[in-house]
Amino acid sequence: MKKWFVIYTKPRQEKKVANELAKISIESYCPTKKVERQWSDRKKKVETPLFTSYCFVHIEEKDRNKVFQVPGVVRYVFWLKKPAIVRDEEIEEIKRWLNDYNHEYIETRKFQDNERLIIKSGLLIDQQATVVKQNGNQLILQLENLGFTLCVSQTDMLLSPV
Repeated sequence: MKKWFVIYTKPRQEKKVANELAKISIESYCPTKKVERQWSDRKKKVETPLFTSYCFVHIEEKDRNKVFQVPGVVRYVFWLKKPAIVRDEEIEEIKRWLNDYNHEYIETRKFQDNERLIIKSGLLIDQQATVVKQNGNQLILQLENLGFTLCVSQTDMLLSPV
């Protein structure tokens, strides 16, 4: 049975690793965000990885070593001495957030102490999330198994304690 594993890549190699994995028939996912970059003569929006130096691979346990055929793959990410596994629902949630929201303002942050809430409006209605912080129209939602949070620009979202 295939599972989503997290791999650590060389810096700035995330998208290249994902493309190379596809060439050897390994499903991967490298979520990206748009960021405005300033050069001396112009500004340009570029796609950068949402999780720096991380990529997700959907692979069976017995085939895990195949990813090392790709230049740029450093190692698997481990949690409690086992390869970190991300639930299918969390990968789908990342895809949905990136698809549904203006993700030009998404930032990654480290884990912090937080409160568990239910979202009562918007596209994530009735979803449970761990909210780290709410500042104006910015809502910081935590993805627990990844050890990351997503900062999403969202207005008119009602929250209720679990």
